[in-house]
Amino acid sequence: MLAAMSTAARRSSPQATGVPRVRADACPGSLRLHAADDGTLARIRVPGGVLTVRQAEALGEAAERLGDGELHLTSRGNVQLRGLRGECGGELTQLLDTAGLSPSPAHERVRNIVASPLSGVDGRGVREVRPWLTDLDAALCASETAQALSGRFLFALDDGRGDVAGLGADVTVRATEDDSAQLALGTGPEALRLSAEDAARGSLLAAETFVEAVQASGTHAWRVDELSCQRGELLQMVSHRLRAEGIAHGRRTRDTAHADGPLIGAVGNGLSVHVPLGRLSALRWRELTRVAVGELRLTPWSGVVLPATRADADEPLARLAAVGLVTDPGSPWLRVGACIGRPGCAKSRADVQSDATAALGTVGPNDLPLYWSGCERRCGRPRGDRIDVVAAPAGGYRLSTAVRGQHPRTADLDDPSRLPAALAAITS
Repeated sequence: MLAAMSTAARRSSPQATGVPRVRADACPGSLRLHAADDGTLARIRVPGGVLTVRQAEALGEAAERLGDGELHLTSRGNVQLRGLRGECGGELTQLLDTAGLSPSPAHERVRNIVASPLSGVDGRGVREVRPWLTDLDAALCASETAQALSGRFLFALDDGRGDVAGLGADVTVRATEDDSAQLALGTGPEALRLSAEDAARGSLLAAETFVEAVQASGTHAWRVDELSCQRGELLQMVSHRLRAEGIAHGRRTRDTAHADGPLIGAVGNGLSVHVPLGRLSALRWRELTRVAVGELRLTPWSGVVLPATRADADEPLARLAAVGLVTDPGSPWLRVGACIGRPGCAKSRADVQSDATAALGTVGPNDLPLYWSGCERRCGRPRGDRIDVVAAPAGGYRLSTAVRGQHPRTADLDDPSRLPAALAAITS
């Protein structure tokens, strides 16, 4: 049985432009580690979320040998290792190098690429985006200019179904029915139409143009929507750059139709599962690598797609469900997410993951997705309609609706067990 994950409906929303940054980006990576309350943290970029089984096994080994034993999925389909020993940086680097997970140390923080996880698996996309992914990652790692991108800059490669096109990436390429592609910047309303063969190269040129615009402005803008110039100006600059490189293109209104993320259950010859709160224990990860054939694809929606499995669909699904992965399309976990919270984050006011788990049984099948946060930063929150559940300074939580076209409605929650009443107060 299949069902779309409701938390996957991450629609684009307008973002403030020209936000001043007073410092350079300090986003963690696999070489630039971050000191957290639960130990050192490493963020490992996995372009397109694609891991060979051997690479997945290497990440599992790193988590068990060097960290807290878990792999933590991010909202960009990357992996975080937490609880690392402070002196393990060299060992981690060697392990990642051996597995082919760090092809260019100078670019390891900028390889942020999401791609339609079911591309080539379920037959729904306009075209297979794997060639784009391979070409873009290679071009990115070969570009000296791209080294200056922030660790938050994001590329999205959409196979035409509209799943990752709604993630608010800085450079989005979307396949179209006429064997061409739309290249869009940030959340701007316009796009450039170019041939599918030029999509990956055009994406890199757009990113390099952004870097040059940031350097010319003398600011520390990390994302396209933060740049002080208007989006139309940046798109025009990209157009000039494409023309200079001999890439034919035209200006178009951007396609804004979006779709849900991967379905849950058997898909094509593979499987798609959801990971509660994005946390993969060593047991769950080992079971995934044992079931998978060839590769695993991590999704931006706390999920894992296995394009092919070692047996018929029923047995692997049962095995994965037995270790706590979500294979039921009716599970409330598909509508619940949370930041790391206490004890991992010093800024968090609450153990939000425990509270979200305790309140899981009160989440109804028609409720808006809930995202629990330990503070107002709301790290990792999804895009799209949702209810934010934010830990309050004096204790308890503050609920607020985030629904496109509607003013926020709020309610206080002093006890997670009373969540249904609080939800009713702001949604009825």
